[in-house]
Amino acid sequence: MLFQIKSYLQFLWHSKNEHAVHSPFVFSLLTKCFYDKKSKPEYAILRKYRNSLLANNNTIEVTDFGAGSKVFKSNTRVISKIAKTAGISSKRAELLFRITHYFQPQSILEIGTSLGLATAALSLGNLKAKIITLEGCPNTMAIAKSQLQLFPFDNVNSIVTEFSSYLNDFRLSTFDFKLIYFDGNHSKKATLDYFDLLLPTITNETVWIFDDIHWSPEMEEAWKIIKKHPKVTVTIDTFQWGLVFFRKEQPKEHFVIRI
Repeated sequence: MLFQIKSYLQFLWHSKNEHAVHSPFVFSLLTKCFYDKKSKPEYAILRKYRNSLLANNNTIEVTDFGAGSKVFKSNTRVISKIAKTAGISSKRAELLFRITHYFQPQSILEIGTSLGLATAALSLGNLKAKIITLEGCPNTMAIAKSQLQLFPFDNVNSIVTEFSSYLNDFRLSTFDFKLIYFDGNHSKKATLDYFDLLLPTITNETVWIFDDIHWSPEMEEAWKIIKKHPKVTVTIDTFQWGLVFFRKEQPKEHFVIRI
């Protein structure tokens, strides 16, 4: 906790808003997407999805293949508490919806479904997109799948798998993911492994979003390595998320942005 407080204070010191951004691409993203305060009808659907999970007091046994939880001490967890403490926040879900709606990616990969709160935002952002979402825990995915089918989000293909095995076996070079949301294993090695495995899928329009880039010292190290990669041009640090772009026409530049 002390590390994250220190990291956040450093973020605030360095962060800026749209008035300090001179890149037309990033300025447009901030003003038309990040800072769009208009209410959207899709927000009500996201709230309904979340509230149904918050009302679910059943327990499940969670299989955790990642870096562990800073909140839960046991793998037996109440669904409502997972939604409240471990799932994407309402504000972030709305932002993820806006980002997806802004870029209109036709194919999306989500690494780490959890209860499907972020999946719902991705789906609503472009109902015509083909979405693959991966989850290692079968019990968690069972809840997410039942939730996603209720609303329904018909463009989501939910797969229970160990992430690295799936990414190693899948013919990624033949798949063109326009948006990838990384929210599965918050460790340096796993993050960089996924980064390397998915590089064959990038195009000039690709958007990658890494969750919890300041979660731990090693996640910050992974973020620094990603920023320096020669194929990466523009990166945006919003503290919780790191956005990565591979636009060849853009000069290499890093932004620290308050939301």
